[in-house]
Amino acid sequence: MPRTGSSASSKGSNKRERMYEHVRESYRERGRSPAKAKEIAARTVNKQRRQEGETPNRKTQGTGNPNTPLDDRSRDELYNLARERQISGRSRMTKQQLVNALRGR
Repeated sequence: MPRTGSSASSKGSNKRERMYEHVRESYRERGRSPAKAKEIAARTVNKQRRQEGETPNRKTQGTGNPNTPLDDRSRDELYNLARERQISGRSRMTKQQLVNALRGR
């Protein structure tokens, strides 16, 4: 669904679309396959979006599904949950240590 209007997000979107096309065409001219050129262009645009704060970094996204057992969550999700609960020493903890700390052991 195309975006309409003159909001900041549509201006940013047009900028990113132009950047994507430029990078993709650039890699195609250098002899890359269409699929590889598309992948590189998408990664380049997404990296810039992350750096400019337009999209969250995967590590800072959240605490995971609350219905998922702690053992099945990623270390980053456990870390974010420990940060919410103000558990000290969390940055030096392994995944299992975070699970134990969150369970109160």
